[in-house]
Amino acid sequence: MEIKEYNGTSLAYMGDAIMSVFVREMLLSQGYQKSKVMQQKSEAWVSARAQANFLEILEHEQFFTDEEWSIVLRGRNTNPKSRAKNADVLTYRKATGLEAVFGYLYLQRNIERLDQLWNRIQEIGESL
Repeated sequence: MEIKEYNGTSLAYMGDAIMSVFVREMLLSQGYQKSKVMQQKSEAWVSARAQANFLEILEHEQFFTDEEWSIVLRGRNTNPKSRAKNADVLTYRKATGLEAVFGYLYLQRNIERLDQLWNRIQEIGESL
């Protein structure tokens, strides 16, 4: 199956893992060592609320290519079987859209663009 044919849930599944790795690497590089502290800090980056906020800013900036935006929409419009514990449906869907584009770029091995996305998210996160 072609990566472009993967459903939004599958892309978001992979994207969630990739974004988590980026966040964990960032926290370790900042000198954090205690797992409880790292878990708390990571929530500011990987919670549905945070991811939805990142997506809204990136959308406003027109950061995504047309192809990437179609992936965001595929993820956002998916009908997930589970729900976020601390987020409403719209927030959860936006977060899923962002995760989907992370998964898509990773599976496409478009590491340069994946790095651009992560670097911009870091800039946004540090300014909040």
